[in-house]
Amino acid sequence: MSFRHAVEILREGTIPTGSPSGKLVKKADVPKLASPVDFNADDQALFHQVIDYYHRTLKENVEGMGYLDWRGLKNSEMIDHFKIGYSNRTLGLRLPEKSRQAGAAIRERLQKLGIYRDTGREHFNGSIVFPIFDEYGQITGMYGRKTCRTRDPMIQYHTYLPGPHRGIFNLQGIQSMKEVILCEAIIDALTFWCAGFRNVTASYGVNGFTPDHLAAFRKYGIERVYIAYDRDEAGNKASEALAEKLIGEGFECFRILFPKDMDANEFAQKVTPPEKSLDVVIRNAVWMGKGKSRADPPQELAAKMENTGGDPNGRTRPSAPAPSSVGNAVEEPPASEPAPDPIPSTTPIPKAVLPLAV
Repeated sequence: MSFRHAVEILREGTIPTGSPSGKLVKKADVPKLASPVDFNADDQALFHQVIDYYHRTLKENVEGMGYLDWRGLKNSEMIDHFKIGYSNRTLGLRLPEKSRQAGAAIRERLQKLGIYRDTGREHFNGSIVFPIFDEYGQITGMYGRKTCRTRDPMIQYHTYLPGPHRGIFNLQGIQSMKEVILCEAIIDALTFWCAGFRNVTASYGVNGFTPDHLAAFRKYGIERVYIAYDRDEAGNKASEALAEKLIGEGFECFRILFPKDMDANEFAQKVTPPEKSLDVVIRNAVWMGKGKSRADPPQELAAKMENTGGDPNGRTRPSAPAPSSVGNAVEEPPASEPAPDPIPSTTPIPKAVLPLAV
C-alpha cells in the first residue's frame, strides 16, 4: 500500500497483527478504512457527507490549519459555521477499489457531482474547501483554494465545481441587513466576517458577480452595496463596471479603498487590529455614483447616530468628513482634497455603529 494509505490505517487504529508463530504472513487484502459516504445516498446527502469528511480532515491536518493561520483565519467559530474543510487525497483511500463494482459506481457518482475528475483524482486535492449553502442548507457550490503560499503562474490556485457558479456565499449574512459588503474572494469576505462584519459576501473573482447575487440582493431588500474588491487594476476596473450595473438596478454603491495593490485580507493582517483597520476603510468608503448619494454616506450616518445617542448597544464614534462624490471611485482625490487615510491612528477608534458589524 502507499505511504499515505498506511498513515490513514494507523490513524484509524486498524493495525494488522502478526501470526501466532511470529512469522510475517502475506495477506491479499489490506485492512479496510471506514467509508465516509453512504453509497445509497442521494446527491445532496453525498455532497454533505463529503463536506463533513473534508471538515473533519481539516481539523486534523497541520497543513490545512497552518494555511488558515497564515491568512489570519484560524478561527474555530468560522471553520464550524461555514463547514470549511480540506481535501488531501484520502477520500479515495476510504472507498472500495475502483476495480470493484461498488468502487467504480461510487466514483462515477462523485465524478458527476464534480468531486472527482475524469482522471480519477479528487477535484479539490490540496485545497481548503468552502461549501456554498442556499437558504435551505442545500449545497449549491464549492470553492477550493490551494494551500500553496508562493505565487506561481503555473499553479491553479482557485477551483470551483464544474459548470456555472451557483449560490451566494454567506447568504445568512445578508438576510436581515439593508447593506452588504461585497468582496472579490471568499477569503477576503471571511476576513471581514472574523472582524465582526457579518453582512458580507463574495463574488467568484473579479468577473464573478452572478444573477444569483443580484436575485438575492433584491429578494432580501439590500439597498446599499460596499464593493471591497482588490485595489489593483483588475479590481478597479471590475468595481467600476459592477457599480454602474448595480446603480442602474437601483442600488447605492460605495467603493472600499484599500492601499494600492492590497486586498482585504492583506490589509487586515498588516494593519492591526483588523476590527479597527477595516472599520476605517468602511467609514471612508467612496460614493461611486454621479452627483450626491440618495442616502446618507457612512460618515453622515455615523454623525446622525451619535447625535441621537449612538446605537442600541451604547456605542458611539466621532463623525468624519463626508467622502468626495466622484464618478470614478478608483481615482485618487485631487491634491487639494487629501485622500482619506486607511491606516488607523494610534488614537483608539470605537467599533463602528453602522449596521455593518455584529
